Amino acid sequence: MDGTTYLEFLKIALICLLWYLSSASDSIIGKVVLSDFPYPMTLTMAQLLTTSLFLGPFLPCLGAKKKGEYDRRYLFTMILPLAFGKFLSSVSSYISIWKVSVSYAHTVKATLPLFTLAWSKLIFGENHTPPVYLSLLPIITGVGVATMTEASFDSVGLASALTSTVCFSLLTIFTKKCLKDTGYHHLQLLILVSRIATACFVPFWVIADLWRIIHDSEFLHSGRILQTLMLLFCNGVLNMMHSTFAFTVLALVTPLSYAVANATKRIVIIGGSILILQNTVSPLNGLGMLIAVFGVLCYNKAKYDESQAARREKVLPLVHSDPKFYGHGVQHLAHSKSDANFLGSGLSNGTGASANGHILLQEWQQSDEGLVLLPVASRSFPERHLRSSDIKHIHEPSVHLHSRNIYNV
Repeated sequence: MDGTTYLEFLKIALICLLWYLSSASDSIIGKVVLSDFPYPMTLTMAQLLTTSLFLGPFLPCLGAKKKGEYDRRYLFTMILPLAFGKFLSSVSSYISIWKVSVSYAHTVKATLPLFTLAWSKLIFGENHTPPVYLSLLPIITGVGVATMTEASFDSVGLASALTSTVCFSLLTIFTKKCLKDTGYHHLQLLILVSRIATACFVPFWVIADLWRIIHDSEFLHSGRILQTLMLLFCNGVLNMMHSTFAFTVLALVTPLSYAVANATKRIVIIGGSILILQNTVSPLNGLGMLIAVFGVLCYNKAKYDESQAARREKVLPLVHSDPKFYGHGVQHLAHSKSDANFLGSGLSNGTGASANGHILLQEWQQSDEGLVLLPVASRSFPERHLRSSDIKHIHEPSVHLHSRNIYNV
């Protein structure tokens, strides 16, 4: 490993480490805030507002200078649904970690490949290879085992985690389409969607959360207002960093490496939440989590192999044909000095002297029209390619030759 490769490896490793830390901290701080401040929509609004206000100034440093274009119709048919999906997925995600443990919520989110395949089949009619479908079995099995053995199981938390996963799978599909249609940089699109979601859902937040917070006398007299505001700001910054680092890693590594890194991130979140929050995890519950994460790794590998096979078919299509070299009246294709000994054939080089070895080593005459090469081939040839000045005599009629003029030599 040379110096440049080593520095590149350290760069990617550092970004992945920051990605894991920001993502795990986001989930853990969100759980801590919601334990004393049960307003998940407020956490979502703090996250969207932070991304809308503070990510923009850093875009030139991140190379995100490209801005796309879209018309009014596209705004209503694509951009607004993306903003709604982002808001709903974030709110449901925070509801899930409010109702159940962080480790269990992220185990349920491991079912993301299942919903991604279902949506791609329903929307685009895509079919996949058997290994891709078989990789879903350990995911479903692991989530099922973790659910049956979860100490803090809550039906609302399970439903919210599944809702968040379904919304995120749809966001993944349509975000890719939006990036392709508009030409936006992914971070520019993230800011645009966050700003639209913030503007659209402020009235809902005022009705659903702000009105309740104003009348929550216990919270207002608890002396935790400043602390809660600081935690909300930190949670929003960490979520912004998580999104930025995730897109940066995706731009630097291959899809398979990113998928493995993403599965590793989920392991870090589950393990970190168990250690810091002291969640109760039985051995069978932990086994179910590991099986689900292993299924995600299998799915990522199978999906990558499928995409690589499709790419090879487009670049190098499979063609089976029989050249039938011996069906053209030529017993062999001479390509070396041992295959065609022209010294015994009496072929001259155009000066009357005998040829001096292999045909490609002979000194041929060059005319104004070009240089004439005489490889072994069929007896039939156009007379305009052979001139009397090029070939003086052929002693054995059984030698079959043709010529090809090479111009501008």
